Amino acid sequence: MGMTRRPFVGGNWKMNTDLASAVELADDVVAACGCFADRCDIALYPPFPYLQVVGRTLGHHGLLLGAQDVYHQPNGAYTGEISTDMLLDLNVKVVLIGHSERRHVIGENDELVNAKLLAALEAGLGVVLCIGETLEQREAGDTNRVNVSQLMAGLREVAPEQMEQVTIAYEPVWAIGTGQVASPQDAAAVHRIIRRSVADLYDQDTAGGLRIQYGGSVNAANARDLFGEPQIDGGLVGGASLDSPQFKAIVEAAVQATEKKREAPTA
Repeated sequence: MGMTRRPFVGGNWKMNTDLASAVELADDVVAACGCFADRCDIALYPPFPYLQVVGRTLGHHGLLLGAQDVYHQPNGAYTGEISTDMLLDLNVKVVLIGHSERRHVIGENDELVNAKLLAALEAGLGVVLCIGETLEQREAGDTNRVNVSQLMAGLREVAPEQMEQVTIAYEPVWAIGTGQVASPQDAAAVHRIIRRSVADLYDQDTAGGLRIQYGGSVNAANARDLFGEPQIDGGLVGGASLDSPQFKAIVEAAVQATEKKREAPTA
């Protein structure tokens, strides 16, 4: 497969910022990263209360407004939940589904993750399906089994033509916010298995076009090595996305790595 995939870097702000700092951070990211938007998809995922102001700040600069979660019902008596229509109303383009904190802290199971994913695709949103193993699972030798089962459960009933809206984020749970990072080789090995599984579920073209982000303590220092791997198509960035110079360095690393891959095309 000689195609080079367009890189995709997301900044997941999680439960951080306030109104003033959200606007300021979005402003800074636009100033720092706007020039890369033609070569890299860049998404920001602010907390729900700040989607509108951050969206206004992103404006027409080519950066994508993202949401950290969504609910699978169109409307109704679901106190505290957010529908796809509400996200579309605010010009959200992409949504995180099944982030490890939703799974392991909030307790979302595979069925709920799949329901949310299908609802978001149906609404025309881009989705980033997050999968990843815990430290216990890794130490038990279950890395591949866990990732493939989360992948298959998440993609249940997703039609081949909907796969264009899907990105996978591989986030080893043991590396999120811990400062521990999967080595580029370890991460690439998992990405390879994810891609092979998608080829089995769909076909080689779908797998070849699929973007797989790495998430888990991505920062300015390790981004270049991670993104240098042919299998890794960008990152889902947590803590470092709250710091615009660092986030810019990560986006720049993704753009430069992709240009290198174009010159030396591999899988």
